Amino acid sequence: MPTIQIRSKGTITLPASLRKKYKLKEGEVLTLVDLGEGTFLLKHKASQVDKLSKHVARVLKEDNVSPDEIFKTLDEEHKKYYEEKYGKKEWGS
Repeated sequence: MPTIQIRSKGTITLPASLRKKYKLKEGEVLTLVDLGEGTFLLKHKASQVDKLSKHVARVLKEDNVSPDEIFKTLDEEHKKYYEEKYGKKEWGS
C-alpha cells in the first residue's frame, strides 16, 4: 500500500506508479472526500469544461474554423433567436 507525506504548504506527492496507472498529469484536479475519523478518499475529477474546451478546440482546428467565425455565427444565431422570440424589434434595443 503506497504512502504519501504532507510537505510544506500542505502539498502531497502521489506515487509515480499511481500517476502512471491513472494517467494523472500535473495540474489535474482531484477531489478530497473526508470520510471521517482521519480517513480520506481522493477521487480523480477531470473538469468537464476542460474536456469540452479541448474537444471543441480540436474540432475547430480540424475544420479550420477561426474564433472570429464562431463569434459571428453566435451573434447571428442570437439575433435570430431574439427576433423569433420577441418579433422584429430592433436588435440590441
